[in-house]
Amino acid sequence: MRRRAKVGLFIILGVAGLLAWYYKIPGLAYHWTSMQAQASEWKGKSVWLPRYRVTLEGLPIQGLTENASGLTFNTRTGTLFSVINRPAQVAELTTDGRLLRLIPITGAKDPEGITHVEDDLFIIADEREGHLHWVRITPDTKTVAIPQGPRLGLGFDMIKNLGLEGVSWDHVGHRLFVVNEKWPLRILMVSGLKQLIEDGEFDLQIREWKSSPAASLFMADLSSLTLHERTGTLLMLSHESAMVVEYGPDGSSISMMPLWRGFHGLSKTVPQAEGIAVGEDGTLYVMSEPNLLYRFEPADAQPAQ
Repeated sequence: MRRRAKVGLFIILGVAGLLAWYYKIPGLAYHWTSMQAQASEWKGKSVWLPRYRVTLEGLPIQGLTENASGLTFNTRTGTLFSVINRPAQVAELTTDGRLLRLIPITGAKDPEGITHVEDDLFIIADEREGHLHWVRITPDTKTVAIPQGPRLGLGFDMIKNLGLEGVSWDHVGHRLFVVNEKWPLRILMVSGLKQLIEDGEFDLQIREWKSSPAASLFMADLSSLTLHERTGTLLMLSHESAMVVEYGPDGSSISMMPLWRGFHGLSKTVPQAEGIAVGEDGTLYVMSEPNLLYRFEPADAQPAQ
């Protein structure tokens, strides 16, 4: 019995160790503690996720049934745009989750991310091909034709269905942030795109965004990201870890928001968070498969109407 008990204990410890390694629990615990220690430094000059509370929880978007992925806020229209990968479509939504229109995408195999650049210009990330596509979506657009626009291929070091997951445009620095889902977790910064598209000036540079030596990408995967331009911080979303983590311009981890039951007013854990966007007023929006919209606002903000 003693031998069996020891074997059983070793198995339990081994499984627990594997789970802790896969979900990066030690790193999570370390960064949670360090973030609390530096709260006074960052509270006034970052998004500071601990102050957010859910004000719209898991609203099913009527007219969408599944595969909603990626999210961006269009400052020009004040609406949200998401992509659906099967069938390939763009969805425009109000900030309270009402579907305004569905636009079919032709020529895309697996659209997973979308970001608004300016006016009617957007970038869509196709995970299966590893391509970024420039498309225009006007109020009158009936179909988004991928083959007709410019594209950029980033198909290196990718595993099928674990590649490009999210994109975010930096309107100030004219950079594009691109997320690779896992193996490896990676964020790329692409600059020179605005000059190339507008003027034909070719000075394209692709660099890897790195966290600081004191921080790491401790999430199990990366499903999306968005840049908060007012503070220059990056909000990174993980659906496997079910959390949002804020990183500073220097790559240091600043704050986090677990998308777990009982945290930030959530009555249930967000099932599969795939897209994140931030509005002009700082409101955070999260899209979860199959078609659920979440809205988070600072606790001291006025409730959205």
